[in-house]
Amino acid sequence: MKITVLDLDTLGNDLDLSPLTSLGECAFYPSTRPEELSARLAESDVAIINKIKMTRPVLEAAPRLKLICVAATGYDNIDLSACREKGIGVCNVPGYSTESVAMVTFALALNLMSHLPEFSRFVSSGEYTASGLPNCLTPSFHDLCGKTWGIVGYGNIGKKVAQIAQAFGCKVLYYRAKADENACNIDTLCRECDIISLHCPLNEGTLSLINKERLALMKPGAILVNTARGAVCDEAAVADAILNGRLGAFGCDVYAQEPFPAEHPYRAILGRDNVCLTPHIAWASFEARTKVVEEMAANIAAFSRGALRNRVEL
Repeated sequence: MKITVLDLDTLGNDLDLSPLTSLGECAFYPSTRPEELSARLAESDVAIINKIKMTRPVLEAAPRLKLICVAATGYDNIDLSACREKGIGVCNVPGYSTESVAMVTFALALNLMSHLPEFSRFVSSGEYTASGLPNCLTPSFHDLCGKTWGIVGYGNIGKKVAQIAQAFGCKVLYYRAKADENACNIDTLCRECDIISLHCPLNEGTLSLINKERLALMKPGAILVNTARGAVCDEAAVADAILNGRLGAFGCDVYAQEPFPAEHPYRAILGRDNVCLTPHIAWASFEARTKVVEEMAANIAAFSRGALRNRVEL
């Protein structure tokens, strides 16, 4: 069995890859350009991808390909209908990054709520020493306890965030596409919550879910955190909401195009104290990335025995 890893750099260079190499002949590529895919997949039985787009033309040029393992939970970068037609199995890794994403979600929210970068700069610059005062109370910040935290998407990550928010003393509201008597309407969530975090998959129903109209519904000073997919937000509308003061603060780890280009709307809000942007790292604790490798290896081993774990329904 020939296993081809097409974008290893997106998983990092600090992982033990022996769970994969023990299964067959492995080819590891740090990254792969679209024009390189055909040659690299020509003799491959299994493709391991993270961000690579597996389009119909790519799949049609891979005659031996039998399985795609995506090193992620989301699989919106794979043409599932083409996989169905060609009999190619697809496996994801659900739940591997729940703790990591929840931790970074709270790191972003708490960073924005408590103004830690500003206070740290105050000390580092020498202003604290020069002030002669034992503390600095500007800018003021507020307790998380007693706030209403809204969660968009209520899978493993959303439920973990809800658990942590409740431990901080927050009231939690959540929205999910699947019918649920305890869930609230997305517009109600936008109106009532002080902090809103996004944890839903990207699909036709969630594309630009947070748009100009829903941003206008939010409380003045509301904090928005996106650790889902960049295109769940209308990125230009979010940038405008920060620039015009309609949105209190914004934390984001994901973007519609990654890395985002020089002309991206978020370039206009870089460096602001009420904005914290990170380079798609929420999923990527060492423990989470180790679990990804182990789970993909288990998926491939099961496939070789004629069964599939974590099969994506095609």
